[in-house]
Amino acid sequence: MSIVFIHATVTLDGFLAAPDGGVDWMFDFPSAPEDEDVVGRVCAKIGAVVGGANKTQTIEDAEKPYGGMVKAPVFLMTHRAADPVVMDGVTYTFVVDDIAEAVASAKQAAGDKWVSLLGGSISRQCLQLGLVDEIHLDVVPVLLGAGISLFAGLGTRIDLERLETSAFASETHLRFRVAASSRAA
Repeated sequence: MSIVFIHATVTLDGFLAAPDGGVDWMFDFPSAPEDEDVVGRVCAKIGAVVGGANKTQTIEDAEKPYGGMVKAPVFLMTHRAADPVVMDGVTYTFVVDDIAEAVASAKQAAGDKWVSLLGGSISRQCLQLGLVDEIHLDVVPVLLGAGISLFAGLGTRIDLERLETSAFASETHLRFRVAASSRAA
């Protein structure tokens, strides 16, 4: 069964990027094989990705979801229509303004695999609409003090059920199910 999940690496204070959008802090820590196994198992289940398009509606190497290691269709939210882009065997489809349509298209493309939601705005919108089944966070032990928050501005309570917790070299991996009372029927 396909699930829709938020997947993010965040700082302990809940930021997914520095104020300028940088994520260099993400690579400054040692990683154990167990950390890589957790992320690898999740990536193997991904059948589609929903994220945000850049302003030029191009696909830059640094913007490829999962660094290009997940070869699944990508649905990018945008405010103006653009033709799909195929790069390295991955189709990037631009969806204008309708996040529910993007998630529905991603679920169809994913089949029995999972749909990964990337980015704070995308994640918050999907939570507000009740489209999220699970949240997977890889927490890195650093406090940025400021940056781009994953959940700030959500504006509504979302109840969660803890499914799994693990910690290895420097990351803590958290997996939660969004409570049925917080999801769309």
